[in-house]
Amino acid sequence: MTSPVGLHRVVEPAGVLPQAAWRLDASARIAPNEVRIRVERLNLDAASFRQLWQKHGGDGEKVRAEVLEIVATRGKMQNPVTGSGGMLIGTVEEAGRRSPLGLRVGDRVATLVSLTLTPLAITDGLARWDGRSEQVPCDGYAILFARSIAAVLPADLHPELSLAVLDVCGAPALTARVVADQVARRERAGDSRPVCVAVIGGAGKSGSLSLAAARRAGAARTVGVVPVVAERDALVAAGLASEVVLADARDPVGLSTAVTSALGVPADVTVVCVDVPGCEHGAVLATADGGTVIFFSMATSFAAAALGAEGLAADVTMLVGNGYVPGHAELALGLLRSEPGVRGLFEARLAAD
Repeated sequence: MTSPVGLHRVVEPAGVLPQAAWRLDASARIAPNEVRIRVERLNLDAASFRQLWQKHGGDGEKVRAEVLEIVATRGKMQNPVTGSGGMLIGTVEEAGRRSPLGLRVGDRVATLVSLTLTPLAITDGLARWDGRSEQVPCDGYAILFARSIAAVLPADLHPELSLAVLDVCGAPALTARVVADQVARRERAGDSRPVCVAVIGGAGKSGSLSLAAARRAGAARTVGVVPVVAERDALVAAGLASEVVLADARDPVGLSTAVTSALGVPADVTVVCVDVPGCEHGAVLATADGGTVIFFSMATSFAAAALGAEGLAADVTMLVGNGYVPGHAELALGLLRSEPGVRGLFEARLAAD
C-alpha cells in the first residue's frame, strides 16, 4: 500500500518517515499517488554546502564526488553531518492518476520540500558541475509523494533565480507572520512602541527576503547583521534595513551589543539566517523579554538554544522555521519582483556562483 507521506519508499530503518530514514527506494516506477520529476538542477542548502566545502578544503572535485556518493548510497540528498539537503527544479515526466498535487506532464516545477525526504537518482555523474557552488546542474529523476509540495516555475523569472528564491521562501513568510502578530498585539494593547527586528545574516538569500518581509509586515525599524564589510556595503546599497552592522554572530556579547546599539533597544523579533553553528546564544541575548527568535539555519543546535535561553533567564519564544507557511512561494516571489534591493542581492549572488 502506498503512503501519502512516502513510508513505502523507506528502505531502512523501517517504520520512520522518509526524512529520518537512512536510505530510500529511488526506483523510477511511480505509485498511483506519486509524481516523477526529470531533474535539471539541485540547490544544495547553504549549511550542507559549507560543510562539504570546508571538509574538502575547497576541492570541487571531492565535493562533487561526495554528493554523488551520498545520493547513490542514500537514495536522496541528505548530508549525513548537517542532516540537511536542499531542493530541486525539473519537469514533470509522469504523474500518477491519483496524485493530488495537480501537476501535469511537461510542467516545469520547483519542489518545495527538502531533498532530505525526496527519492532521488542522478544519471549523468554530475558531469556539468564543478563542485564549487550551491546550484548543481544535473540529469536524473526525483519522486514526489501525495503530501509533497511543488510550485510551477513562473514564466517571468529565470529558473535559477526562481530556484534560489523558492529554496528559502519559508523564511520571509514566517517572519511576516510573526512581525504582523507583534504589531497587532501592540496596537490592541495601545502600546505605541515600534516593533524592531534584527536579521542575522541579512545580506544572504533568506536574510534579505526576511528584512523585506519584516518591513512589509509593519516593522518600524530593522537591523541587518553581517560579518564582513563587503556584505555590509551590499546590504546598505540594497536599502532593505534601517541599520546595517558588522558583528560575528558566534560572539554573543558582541552580537547583542551591536543589535542593541543600532536599534536603541533589544530586538522584538530576531531572525537567524546564517549557516554556521554557534549563533544561538547571541540571538537570544539580542532579543527583548517577551520577544521571539526564529531559527532558519540548518546549523542551529536547538539544545544549545533552549539551554542557553534557560541559562540567561531569557523570556523569549523560540521558533523553528520549518520551511512551510501557506502562501510562502507567492510571497517570496512577490518580494523579489517588487523589491529591487532583494533582486539585486540575489542576482549578484548567482553571478558570483
